[in-house]
Amino acid sequence: MNWHSKDLMSIVSELKSDLTVGLNSTQIRDKTADYGENKLKSKPKKTTAQRFAEQFKDIMVIILIIAAIISFIVAIVDPENGDFLEPFIILAIVTLNATLGVIQESKAENALEALQNMSSPTTKVLRDGQLSVVSSEKLVPGDIIKLEAGDLIPADCRIFECASFKVDESTLTGESIPVEKSVNTTVLPGAALSERTNMIYSGCSVINGRCSALVVSTGMDTEIGKIAKLLDTEESSLTPLQIKLSKLGKQLGILAFIICFIIFIIGIINGMNIMNIFITSVSLAVAAIPEGLPAIVTIVLALGVQKMVKKNAIVRKLPAVETLGSANVICSDKTGTLTQNKMTVTHIWSENEPEQIENELSNKSKKLLELAILCCDGSVERVDGKIVHIGDPTETSIVYAGINHGIKQSELKANIPRCNEIPFDSDRKLMTTIHKADDKYMVVVKGAFDVLAKKCIAGDIKKATAVNEEMSEMALRVIAVACKEIDEIPPLVVPSLIEDELTLCGLIGMIDPPRTNAKKSVALCKKAGIRPVMITGDHIITASAIAKQLGILNEGEKAITGLDLAKLSDVELVNTIKDYSVYARVTPQDKIRIVKAWQVNGNVVAMSGDGVNDAPALKAADIGCAMGITGTDVAKSAADIILTDDNFSTIVQAVKEGRGIYDNIKKAVKFLLSCNMGEILTVLLAMFFQHETPLLAIQILWINLVTDGMPALALGMEPAEKDIMKRSPQAKYENIFSGSMIPDILINGVVFSIITLLGFYLGKTIIGTVAAGRTMAFIVLSFSQLFHAFNVRSSHSLFEIGLKSNKYMIWAFGASSLLILILLFTPPLSRAFGLVNLNLTLYLYAIGFSLTPVLTSEIQKLCVKLYQKRKKPYNLYDKF
Repeated sequence: MNWHSKDLMSIVSELKSDLTVGLNSTQIRDKTADYGENKLKSKPKKTTAQRFAEQFKDIMVIILIIAAIISFIVAIVDPENGDFLEPFIILAIVTLNATLGVIQESKAENALEALQNMSSPTTKVLRDGQLSVVSSEKLVPGDIIKLEAGDLIPADCRIFECASFKVDESTLTGESIPVEKSVNTTVLPGAALSERTNMIYSGCSVINGRCSALVVSTGMDTEIGKIAKLLDTEESSLTPLQIKLSKLGKQLGILAFIICFIIFIIGIINGMNIMNIFITSVSLAVAAIPEGLPAIVTIVLALGVQKMVKKNAIVRKLPAVETLGSANVICSDKTGTLTQNKMTVTHIWSENEPEQIENELSNKSKKLLELAILCCDGSVERVDGKIVHIGDPTETSIVYAGINHGIKQSELKANIPRCNEIPFDSDRKLMTTIHKADDKYMVVVKGAFDVLAKKCIAGDIKKATAVNEEMSEMALRVIAVACKEIDEIPPLVVPSLIEDELTLCGLIGMIDPPRTNAKKSVALCKKAGIRPVMITGDHIITASAIAKQLGILNEGEKAITGLDLAKLSDVELVNTIKDYSVYARVTPQDKIRIVKAWQVNGNVVAMSGDGVNDAPALKAADIGCAMGITGTDVAKSAADIILTDDNFSTIVQAVKEGRGIYDNIKKAVKFLLSCNMGEILTVLLAMFFQHETPLLAIQILWINLVTDGMPALALGMEPAEKDIMKRSPQAKYENIFSGSMIPDILINGVVFSIITLLGFYLGKTIIGTVAAGRTMAFIVLSFSQLFHAFNVRSSHSLFEIGLKSNKYMIWAFGASSLLILILLFTPPLSRAFGLVNLNLTLYLYAIGFSLTPVLTSEIQKLCVKLYQKRKKPYNLYDKF
């Protein structure tokens, strides 16, 4: 409904209200029945049981559960060949993984409740001709409400009376400058939210002045309610890691089925016992799937969460940690994210050339500041050791600039007291104060230069005009200051008598400045192959100036407004999305379109923001980052990660941590699958050539869960490699086995298989029993995998990174080795696992064989290093 463009009295008539007495009790009862309470609806929250059940949807977990059920059935049907230990351990691992997931995700998104809490609890309302205070939830369309500075706006309203009324709409529009509201203004039907100066909106706050307004929309019909609907309908997408692990699970499931089928056929052809063949097949299927991987990935992500907290980032969902590492587009809000969200004076002109505020000012410029401060109602105070700006941000920025140059507002007010004033209004675009100065009175006027210049009879207007244009091109907000002396205050203080025959004193330029380290962070993003994009509700000129200053808007790249964006179809936007680096004057719906257009192009999109207007896009993005200090509860609840220091550079650090964590997960996958490949090839080749298995099912399970588990976790604690931010991000749908992953797994699997079969042959030949051969195979495979964990730590040589750079790996190696030795030399345990004692010679052979993967890996790394020296470095950002 275009309430902003309709005639006021037609709205009053349509809502059956009265501007002088408000609604009566009968109307209120009927309207409450029609419209409901003034609050936002929310969908039911998921129970803990539902969240726990969702953890079991992963295909790899499902395969493990099926394997556990089959193993359990075998143990019941054939107790001699089967046992209950195997299915019990598998189910325990799966349950642990689900529990960890539920614990972390119990802090689920709660955006709608946060939106509800934003409304002011009570409101002054005119009903039956009486002004009373009622709960904001009881408001209905047609109510007449009264608002003043400091109030939160409880509903969408049309203003019909106001004085010096300013509203902070930054949470809805992204604009940091308060909006001056007016009654007598014409607004077009298609006007943007920020241009509807005769309307006020639920969830925003009153900065200055007072108003009377007619409630036109409540609850879900308000602008904030529309955002709530977007949050309610916008589903969170799968993260890249979830996609890749799901694909991995399906691939491993197919592999497990193929292996079972091959082993079963081989066994039948060779006349083996059906039950033994079945048990061996299931064991190999279990060996094909790294049982510990889901738990290890969850734990590695949880450890990453702890590291991120130290980097000023709170992670609300585990997979979000690695998603940032895959991000190649960051869509950032301007206000409060790239900028400081506070107006700051940067330039002052009083004579000659403009002076920068950080430099020592001329006496004339200091005098200009004093005059401007006299004409300000805002103040800056120190509360509990912190600087607090009270009032209009434009005025407080002037006061704060004065403080930095030794000008105290309190002393000025005492020495040159204010006697009278003409408040600012949007029609005049001026504010005037009158002060007692010795035996005369001084008039100070500040406001828009184009208006004030016409009222000046002295001062360098020509030079001021040129400076004003120069400052405007820098996207500065320009405040002009003029003054004059009068002998006495006239009986009637009106603009026509006071605001004329002035002397122009100078200009003050201000802006919401970029954060101090934002430019460096943007440069780091580009170096890391990440495209930074600005999305804001601010004016396109201001947004473009900040974007150029930060290095976001470069030559050949464009800026576009929400109105122009609306003219593009979804297909056109997808095809041209890479042309634009700045999107200005956009709505919440526009932000979602932008995010999705980048996603359709195959990009992993991170969206940062702090306002209510950012929340739907934060949820739609692959990874949403909300500001923790200035961010609204809505934005925080819709986001995946909360930046506790509100610093854009924290996103860059989070990207580095995310890349490191994703690297570590790939290392864990590579390590576990290399080990599993060794087990599969060992059993498969032995069955094919010797018709007997060199490893029992319980031995394979021990190696998978106990021997491999701790080193895999230690890999998750590996520090990020030094060159990690010089690499291009992983493509969104890039297979987790990309690059040299598969060749590495196959090569290492073959090495494990050869040395394990060699150990099995030596043990069986020298001692003369199959049990001795299996013991030898068990020792070789277990220790060779432990040594191999050091190989997987880095693509660089082990001698380059050193052993001490990851102390957790040393502890994991020691603990796993100790467990293996306990299993080998504790008779009850060794008997349960089918192990026997060997002679010293065989133990020495086993250790020698186990060191083989270290030698082969170092040779492989050396060959890769020599090859890469010939390759030209590649940066994904070149593609944008």
